[in-house]
Amino acid sequence: MTEPLTILHRDEHLVAVHKPAGLLVHRSKLAGGASEFLLQRLRDQLGQRVYPAHRLDRPTSGVMVFALEPTTATRLGDAFAERRVAKRYLAVVRGIGPEHERLDYALREEDGSRPKAEMPAQEAITEIRRLDSVELPIQVDRYPTSRYSLMEVLPMTGRRHQIRRHLSRRGYPIIGDAKHGKGNHNRFFAEHLGCPRLLLAAVGMDFEHPVSGHRLALSCALDTPMTALFQHLGWAGHLPVDSARCLDAPRPVAT
Repeated sequence: MTEPLTILHRDEHLVAVHKPAGLLVHRSKLAGGASEFLLQRLRDQLGQRVYPAHRLDRPTSGVMVFALEPTTATRLGDAFAERRVAKRYLAVVRGIGPEHERLDYALREEDGSRPKAEMPAQEAITEIRRLDSVELPIQVDRYPTSRYSLMEVLPMTGRRHQIRRHLSRRGYPIIGDAKHGKGNHNRFFAEHLGCPRLLLAAVGMDFEHPVSGHRLALSCALDTPMTALFQHLGWAGHLPVDSARCLDAPRPVAT
C-alpha cells in the first residue's frame, strides 16, 4: 500500500506537500510507462480536485504547492511566473563548491520538439552558497580521495533543469544527475551510500498567500535516503524540518 503524502500546509485555498523523488507531477509525453502521478495521489488522498501551481522535475523531491480551486490556481501561477516566489534547494555536488556565487548563464529550452541550437537563449540566474563539504578517503575517480559539497541553491529564474545545468556548467555537477554528472560518482553514492537518486531537494519556499495576503513560509524535510546521507557525512546540522509559518501581517488581496 502506498504511504500517504506528507502535507506541509493546508487551508481552504491551497495545499503544500512533499513530492517524493522519482514521481511525476502529472501525465505528460515524458511519462513513458509511469502509472502513478503526484496529482492523482493527492487528489485521491484529499478527496477533491487539485491544481498544480508550478513544476518540479521527476527526480527532484521536495515542497510543491497545489491550489484547491481555479481562481487561486491562477493567482499562484501568476506569482511563480512573475518571480514573486522565493525557492530554496539543497544539492550535493562533486568537488568543493564556491563559498558564494551568482551564476548567470543564459539557457536554451530543451523541449525536444526542435534542435536546442534553434531555441532562443533565455535569461537564467542562480545563487549558490557552499554550506559544507567533505573529503572521503576513497578513490572514486582518478584521485586517491573524493570531495563533495553541500550547496544551498536559490534559483532567481525558473528555466527547465536550470539548477542541474548551471551547476554542471560551473564544474560542480549534482550527484545522481545521469545527463550532466559522471557515472562513477553516481554509482558510488547509489551502491555504497544508499542514494540511488538525484541529490537535489526543494526544501523551502515562501510567497504571499493569494487570498489572505500573509507571507507563507514553507520548509520541507529530506526523504529517508538523503537524511541518512547527511548524517553519515556529518551534515546533520543542515537538515531541514517540515514547517509552515506566516511571516507577516496580511496585505489586502484583490478579489
